[in-house]
Amino acid sequence: MRRAMAILVLTILAGVGWTAQLCATEVSWIKVTGAIGPATSSFIARAIDKAAARDDTCLIIQLDTPGGALDATREIVEKFYSSPIPIVVYVAPAGAWAGSAGCFITMAAHVAAMAPSTSIGAAHPVSVGLGGEEKMDDVMKKKVENLTSKYIESIADKRGRNAEWAKSSVIESEALSANKALENNVIDLIANDMPDLLKQLDGRELDGRTLKTAGAILVPIPMTFREKVLQVLSHPEMMLLFMLIAIYGIIGELSNPGAVLPGVAGAIALILLLYMASILPVNVAGLALVGLAVILFITDIYAPTHGVLTFGGIAAFFLGALMLFNRAEPGFQLSLAYIVPATLLTAAFFIFVVGAGVRAQFLPVRAGKETMLGKTVTSLDRIDPAGGRVFVEGEYWNAVSTVPIEADRPVKIVAVEGLTLKVAPA
Repeated sequence: MRRAMAILVLTILAGVGWTAQLCATEVSWIKVTGAIGPATSSFIARAIDKAAARDDTCLIIQLDTPGGALDATREIVEKFYSSPIPIVVYVAPAGAWAGSAGCFITMAAHVAAMAPSTSIGAAHPVSVGLGGEEKMDDVMKKKVENLTSKYIESIADKRGRNAEWAKSSVIESEALSANKALENNVIDLIANDMPDLLKQLDGRELDGRTLKTAGAILVPIPMTFREKVLQVLSHPEMMLLFMLIAIYGIIGELSNPGAVLPGVAGAIALILLLYMASILPVNVAGLALVGLAVILFITDIYAPTHGVLTFGGIAAFFLGALMLFNRAEPGFQLSLAYIVPATLLTAAFFIFVVGAGVRAQFLPVRAGKETMLGKTVTSLDRIDPAGGRVFVEGEYWNAVSTVPIEADRPVKIVAVEGLTLKVAPA
């Protein structure tokens, strides 16, 4: 009897636990890292729609970004404003950064949270795309700066956060640690980890909704394959790689017409390169130096400069790659671990591959009828305008000459017309 009662009690408790788990609140969660671009905007918009369709209590966005495109940032902020569920931006893990565009996104959330040892700020606008800041004169820079500072100020006002600091993060590129951000009313809370964040969110009133996140189940929303591919393309290292593929492919096709594959690969890489240039803050001076390096490499193949231009090309390529993102935030700078191998590989490509291909096109012909021109042979018969014969390279050939030539005389081949040789006295 006691055993039966114990089994019954355990069954009831298990059922209660299972029912409680079914009734537990669900919180959608996504992770955003790297540069903010079209892929990020699309991913966040889809996650908000999906979380809203499931009627989740909120959506948590774990953020770690050095910045990105202002257009994509505006799309994300607008999506936050129109979201039917609260958005929580959590800058994490330790060491993460909500820089530039990330600062706008964090301050636009219903709840802004940070993990210890993280930072936020440095939202000064960087003109993203070909040219970077060099394309703007001082007046245009001032206009962009004023417009951006007013924009982040309006975001801070809407969410009841420190608008003065938000403005200074744009104008003076100020940044704050998590503790200082909390003290200055830039964020709402500091959470050690995700369970701590859920605990602190519980009971908050947001847009007429009370968050019930204590013991909530985190439901991750993964990126689609398309979003993953587009996100990978937003890395500076990938841009350098596609730049090399475009250079090698197009030059390889030009030096070996008809190969097809190098040309196709180069064209695809060039298109992707243009797309990436619209996302990443590219410095036009860096691109110009890379282009100059390619010109110097090719010129040295044709000109007898004894390698002087090749060394100039190596220096230009190295400096160009080094400067490619040097006007942007630190998160977009290329490491020497990528620049040095890329420089050496490019130099080797032009010196050995392209150089060998071009030089081969200027070598004298070693086979065919053209090799007989200028050769001196002995006439087998009398040769005159009516005809005659010579023996060349193991074959008998018909020969004609405007000047009669007796047999066993040396003659020089001056032309080849079909199967007949034109000869003249040697």
